[in-house]
Amino acid sequence: MDIVTTLRAALVLGIAATMPAGAQSVLTFSSYGGAYQAAQRKALLDPIEKILNITFKEDTLTGIADVRAQVRANAVKWDVADLGGASCARGAAEGLFEPLDYSVIKTDGVDKAMVHPEWIGVIYYSTVIAWNTDKYGANGPQSWTDFWDTKKFPGTRSLSRGASETFEVALMADGVDPAKLYPLDVDRALKSLARIKPSVVAWWASGAQAAQLLKDGEADMVAIWNGRAGAAIKDGAHAAITYNQGIFNTDCLVIPKGAKNVALAQKAIALMLSPDLQANIPSYIDYGPTNAKAFDTGKISAEQAVKINSSPVNAAKQTYMNFDYWRDNLAKQTERMDAFLQQ
Repeated sequence: MDIVTTLRAALVLGIAATMPAGAQSVLTFSSYGGAYQAAQRKALLDPIEKILNITFKEDTLTGIADVRAQVRANAVKWDVADLGGASCARGAAEGLFEPLDYSVIKTDGVDKAMVHPEWIGVIYYSTVIAWNTDKYGANGPQSWTDFWDTKKFPGTRSLSRGASETFEVALMADGVDPAKLYPLDVDRALKSLARIKPSVVAWWASGAQAAQLLKDGEADMVAIWNGRAGAAIKDGAHAAITYNQGIFNTDCLVIPKGAKNVALAQKAIALMLSPDLQANIPSYIDYGPTNAKAFDTGKISAEQAVKINSSPVNAAKQTYMNFDYWRDNLAKQTERMDAFLQQ
């Protein structure tokens, strides 16, 4: 048994040993449904049920408002909830979550940007550049500056109508160092967007719409979430992506304030962040582990790693979204983006 396997077993046994013999407790887990939650069931929930001798009851949510309503009504029915990164930052500021116990939840291998007192990132998705390979072949745009360069890369574009991510890519297109994006220079971002606006055929409002634009060839290049691009390519889209200047976003795990099974929820989250279970995620959905040690488990092949957004080689090309910035500025910047689109 190698050292990685030994340490992995020690973590699992250490958590499982704290469970009463014969216990059959129930934890309620809530996420966004669809293919994502189905992947979470196979990669995370099924193994944890066996390790901890528990049962997961599942529910779905639409966002932070659902957690807020339960907490404020003192009617919390979820033990662990999956939310977007900005929602986690906002909910923490509002006092909606229990503190996480980092004596139970081990964060070795998890970037500090994903570790917070009340929430922790569980998967990465990335905003990336995708292009039509029928038009550009393998040599599509490799930076946001390329995306904006209509002479070198003539053709149609599509960007998200949301301020978050779109302002960041507009600034990188204008030459801002990805490491120095925040606080965002919104005036500069809007001027940059004004330059590309004539070539934008659609400002997409959902991941499904972005994928359809790519698959149909309606847009020659799209700013898109990597999971959506991957699904479109598997479904026949003639497209490719680059992780160069990608933006890491995350879904995160929280324990709603007033949850009935806090101690057990801490143990479940610890296992969800363990390298062994994190390494299961890419087998079921095109999202990346937040624990880099997942790539040391032997479960992820070198061929797989090349395609995963958070593998060491691809992670080095990307930057992190600043969730605290968007917690404080989303409403104001959304108004500015909406006004720009209406011009």
